[in-house]
Order: sequence, then C-alpha cells, then structure tokens
Amino acid sequence: MSRGLSAQDEKTSDSRIIKQWNLSRDFTEEQIIPFDTVFSLFHQYRTTDRYSNMNATLGSYGLPFYQINFFDRITDPDKFLYSSLYPFMYHPDNAVFMNTQVPFSEMVWTYGAPRETSEQTFRVRHTQNVNRFLNFGLIFDVIYNLGQYNYQKADDKAFTFFGSYTAQKYKAYFSTGVNNLTSYENGGIIDKEDLEIYETREVPVNMGALNLSKSILKNRNILLVQRYKIGGQAQEQDTSKSRKSGLSGLSGTLSHIFIWENNNRRYFDNAPRSGFYDTAFISDSFSFDSLYSRNLKNTIRFDFTTDESRKFRLGGGAGLRNELFRYSQIIPTHDTTNADTASWKKHNNVLTGKLYNDIGDKFRWIAYGEFFLTGYRAGDFNLNGEITKVFQFDKGNLKWDITGGIVNMQPSFWYERWGSNNIEWNNSLKKEFRINVGTALSYPERKTKMEFNYAIIDNYTDFNNLALPSQHQGGLSIVSLNIQKEIKAWKFHINSNILLQKSSNSAILDLPIFSTRSSFFFEHILRFKKTNGRLDTQLGVEVLYHTLYHPYSYMPSTGKFFRQDEVEAGNYPFINVFLNVKLKRTRIFVMVDHLNSGYMGYDYFMTPSYPMNIRMIRYGLAWTFYN
Repeated sequence: MSRGLSAQDEKTSDSRIIKQWNLSRDFTEEQIIPFDTVFSLFHQYRTTDRYSNMNATLGSYGLPFYQINFFDRITDPDKFLYSSLYPFMYHPDNAVFMNTQVPFSEMVWTYGAPRETSEQTFRVRHTQNVNRFLNFGLIFDVIYNLGQYNYQKADDKAFTFFGSYTAQKYKAYFSTGVNNLTSYENGGIIDKEDLEIYETREVPVNMGALNLSKSILKNRNILLVQRYKIGGQAQEQDTSKSRKSGLSGLSGTLSHIFIWENNNRRYFDNAPRSGFYDTAFISDSFSFDSLYSRNLKNTIRFDFTTDESRKFRLGGGAGLRNELFRYSQIIPTHDTTNADTASWKKHNNVLTGKLYNDIGDKFRWIAYGEFFLTGYRAGDFNLNGEITKVFQFDKGNLKWDITGGIVNMQPSFWYERWGSNNIEWNNSLKKEFRINVGTALSYPERKTKMEFNYAIIDNYTDFNNLALPSQHQGGLSIVSLNIQKEIKAWKFHINSNILLQKSSNSAILDLPIFSTRSSFFFEHILRFKKTNGRLDTQLGVEVLYHTLYHPYSYMPSTGKFFRQDEVEAGNYPFINVFLNVKLKRTRIFVMVDHLNSGYMGYDYFMTPSYPMNIRMIRYGLAWTFYN
C-alpha cells in the first residue's frame, strides 16, 4: 500500500496527473490511491514494505517471506502457490490505473554494495492519455540480488501493461501481468556459530554447490472489466446543472468481469540425497518437481444507485460468477523410479452481491459477500460489512471505521494434494471458519492511525513442524493493535509503527507480542536564493525490532513456511542510518543497512537458519518526468 503524497509532492504533480486508482474487491468501483512519488522516508523503497511494513524474510530481498502482522497475511486459497511472493507480482487484484494530462514517466534504481554480493532493483513506469477518456501504461520491475550467503540469489522480473477507457456511459479496464520469480535455495546455514568465524560467502550452508537448488514461479494473468451505465444523470453541454432520468435519478450498471490466470511452480535439486531431505520418492539423483494451475473466472452482474447528487444515496448489486480450474502435478508412483502426471478439473458457481448507503459525505455503511452455490467449494461463503463515519475538526477530518466479517472457506486445493520428489500428501480437510471484527481511527492531519483487529478461527489450517498440512480442530483467537504516529518538534520527527498482537494458542500460532518499525530524523530545506531553488533533506536513524517468539521455518521443496518450536528469534534491533535528498523531481537516498551488525551478537535472524544481511551501504535514485 503506497504512502500518501506529501504537501510538496502534491504541488508538483496534482496539476498534471488527474488521478490514480485501483478497483474494489468486486471490481465494480474505482478507489482513489495516492501516487507513490513521496520524498519522506524514500529509503523505504521496497514494494513489500508498501504491502506490510514488518516482514520476516530469508535474509535476501526478493526471496519468499511472510508478514509479521497476522492480519496482513494472504489467505486467499487461489493464491496458495505464490502467497509468499505475491507483493512482488502484478496481479488482477492489485492492478493500478491512471489518468494524466501529460505523459508521466518514472525510473527508480537502487543498489546495495559490494559488487560480488550486490542487490539491485530497477523500476520503470510510463503512462499517458490518448484522449481524456483513454489511457495506457506499463510498469517493469526487476529485483536482482546475488545474496550475501552462498546460493541465495533472487532474480525476479514483473511486468504489467494496463489501460482504461472511462467515458460517462461506458467504462473498460484492462491489465495483464507477466511475473517470473526465481529463488535460489540454500536451505539455510548449518551452524549459527559460523557467523563469528567466516565471511558471509564462506559460511557453510545446508544446500550448496552439490545441490544447485532453485525454485521458479511463472505467473501470467489478464483482467478485463467492462461496465455500461443505464439511466442516471446526463450533463448538459452549456450548463453545470444536470437533468435526471429514470426514477429519482436511479441508474444501473451492467458489468462483465473476466479474469484469466496461469501458474507454474518448478523446483530443481541436483542432489536430493545430500542429507537435507529424508526421502526421495522419484529419483535419488535429480529433483524436478512441477505444479501447474489455471483458472478462468467470468462474472456477470448488475449494480444500481440512486441519484448521486442527493445527500441520501442507496446502492447495491448482484452477480453470478463461474470459475473453471485445472490443476496438474508430477506425482511419485512408489512402485518404480519413475513419476506420473495427474490432473484435476474443478469448477464453482458463485453468487455475489452488495448493498450500501451513503448519507452525505460523512457517513457510509456497506455490506458485501459471496456464496458458492455449486462446485468443489460448494457451501463456502463470506459476508463482510463496514461502517464509516467522518468527523470534521478545524485541523482536518477524522475517519472512524468499524468492520466485521464471517468466512467459511475450503482450504486451497494444494493443501489436499501435493506430489514431489521429497514431499507428498493426500488429505481431506474441513472448511475453515473465521469471524473478524475490527475498528480503525485515521486522522491524516495529525499523522495518526490506530487499528484494532480480532479474529476467531475454527479449523485453522497451516503447516506443522514436519512441513505437512495441519488443521487445528479447536478454536483459535488472535487480537492485534496497530498504532502509526508521526510526532514533530521543530525539524525533528519521530515516525513510529507499533504492533501489539497475541494468539490464544502459541503452540499453533506464535506471534511476537511487540513489534515496531520507527524512524527518528532531522528534516531541513536548503534554499538557494540566486537560483530560487530548494533541496529537501532528511537525516535519521531507523529501528526494526520485535520481541522473542518462535518464527516459521522455511521448506525449499514446497516454498512454504511451517511451524517450529525449537528456535526463538527476536529481541534484536536492526538499526539503519539514512539520508534522503530531493531536488526538484529527483529523489536520492543513501543508507547504511544493519549498522549494528557484529556489535550486538549474532542473533540477527528472522527465519531459523537464515541470517539477515550484515552491514552494507545502499543507495538509490528516483527520477520523475512530466513530458
């Protein structure tokens, strides 16, 4: 999730860029999002930080990771194969659209030294309007990280091409994503004590030159949304007044939503009997695991709304979605040294709907949901609601949200069937039932946000300490409080994100009680009278910290994180020193990452056996063009 525009960025971009948006969960509404051209804390450049700013990683950026905040974790069963990589990808659910008055381009490049273990990221995006209704754009992201430890390279490439046509009666949105994500697997280091003895590239790892192990995920997707509006208000050519048609300005929208997605995950290991795995079901000399999934979703729906110019507005809609799935994988036969290929075809028919009510621009409630009528997920449902109230004060508006939801969900198909050279399972799992309630207060003018969440889950599904699917038959509850606040005193700033969370059963789900990512910085503007120029600067310190808990371990063969109760991680601060600079449309940062490396012990782990990077210098550049 992108950070909001600062005041100085609004002045440079607001007159040239009309808006940027994505689509609501049901793809029926535009949701305005800010342009991520902010200068403040520009050194937080990673796309993963925009999704959730506290993550447990394998040490190298671009490799699989999971969110420390339980309520940020990805639970959609259709995203199972790439749930630990989703924030790197361009997907129909996170498609972004733009509308500009002039062509807009941006290039962002970062580099972490030294060269032999460097991390590089590159991002370019461009968009422009053909006319005031039609826009096209593209984004290309590259993460190329050699890794400080042996065989830990990440090579991720993600591309999207998007377009939109937004006339009054007819609207169309199109995006396509091409995601190629390669993770080199070293199985973690053998002994933590080696960190005190060797340079990072000399630290022995569990899977090295003998294995040459790696995972490759390829994802292709297409989104096409078409909406045609019937009735409602039509603007007159020579006046700002509008005339109503239909009943009290009642209008309807007929929509077709098309989503196609193709996934392929492959895992290679040249020495499956090197000692990391206990079994080799197919071959003792070489692992080539392959899983494939394809889904095709078509939705037809009709939505209505009363006169949008009135203070009291009621709206809603309903639709029917058809889902077609195909799954296939290489599976062991157990009677020979060969493997077989199995495939399954599944389908669902889903009823969708929503109802909402706006009273002015200060109060809104909305309810939306889905019910799976037929298919392999028959009986699944989710029902969600949200109430929003805005309070107006002299210093700006305060927004109060109350949310709730009930979900009954069949776990992913891959939880039930998995075949590979080293791991296999065949399960029959119950539906997971979950109740969520939450509330949030947001006060942008005071740079304050507080969010409370509570969940009760039956049949909680994850991976046990054998890295196999597991369901907890009893109830499990999770509570969290997330506080974001920036405090300013003269030119000194403290920007803090504090997360408190607790699980009712730490043996099934362990969470750090306290986590924080906080920055303390000095901000100053240098002005040049002769040229009438300005240079914005931020110099500060950033700390990432969480208390002790039992984090998930990582299984290379499946690419999934699983429970373990032997190793604790935490109670170790990661300290960075940064300098951010902005000159006109150019932003630059220089950062010493993990400054305290080697001075506070060697417990710098977020995932067991995968140490974080030691001290390194990073720098980056972002250049924005308005042609």
